[in-house]
Amino acid sequence: MQYFPLFVDTQGLRVLLVGAGEVATRKLDLLSRTDAIIHVIAPDVANDIEAYHAKGRITLSRRAVTDADIANVDIVYLATANEQLNMDFADLANERGIWVNVVDNPSYCRFITPSIVDRGRLVVAISTAGAAPVFARTIRSRLETMLPTSLAPLFDFVASKREEVQQTLADGKDRRLFWERFFNSNQDKFDNLTEQRYADAFQEMSRQGEILLLTEHTPANLLPIAAMPLLQKLDVIFSDEAVDSDTNELLRRDANRTSIPKLSEIADHYEQGERMLIVASPDKVAQLIAYFPMAKHLRPGAL
Repeated sequence: MQYFPLFVDTQGLRVLLVGAGEVATRKLDLLSRTDAIIHVIAPDVANDIEAYHAKGRITLSRRAVTDADIANVDIVYLATANEQLNMDFADLANERGIWVNVVDNPSYCRFITPSIVDRGRLVVAISTAGAAPVFARTIRSRLETMLPTSLAPLFDFVASKREEVQQTLADGKDRRLFWERFFNSNQDKFDNLTEQRYADAFQEMSRQGEILLLTEHTPANLLPIAAMPLLQKLDVIFSDEAVDSDTNELLRRDANRTSIPKLSEIADHYEQGERMLIVASPDKVAQLIAYFPMAKHLRPGAL
């Protein structure tokens, strides 16, 4: 991928925004939601940006930008109507090791700003690497309808409980199980029953193991949609050969990966409540199906 997605802690982040017209205002509308320290420089200033200054949210310099301004900042946004000025100051920022974004000119951007769905602590970012921002906005509009506004207070609630859960449940697997139980019960709601659902999630911590079987060289794009949430809950992935990159993208990244053990060891993992995926040859998969009738065989288009 050309652009690697990062979520940056904006506390104390020094941002310089050059330009104060309509385009700069759109950037400022997003930047103002963060904890960044924002300095705007422009000789002509739009009313909306004046309003941010009046509220004390930004520092505003009503003048032309100079070379000296491109210093002692972490990020620069260039959003003036003068394309040559934008490119010249982008070159200067790059020379000085400062990350720069030239609005609507990806070739001069050290980073790009994605289309964002904001639900407080839950933020979804969508990017087409600058190729099709209109389509990114289409995806965003779909996600906006899928993700209710109740997620913002819900994740504030979850954040307030994380330390309590860590102190109560020392084992990482137990904590994952707890939060799975809570979210399965609570879903995306935040109401007067959320606290009770949180308390109830502590009551039953046992879980049943799960065995998923996948024949080697099964195309990832043909796997059933119903398999996707199962692949994200895996504890361990057994395979004697490297899993192909397309399939690997669907798997939980921090699941353990190791070679296929003996049948008795697989049974032990199952009894201990482990959720595992075994990627093997057709003959080996057939043997496992016979030995573990409870296993789910992931086949193209079916579970």
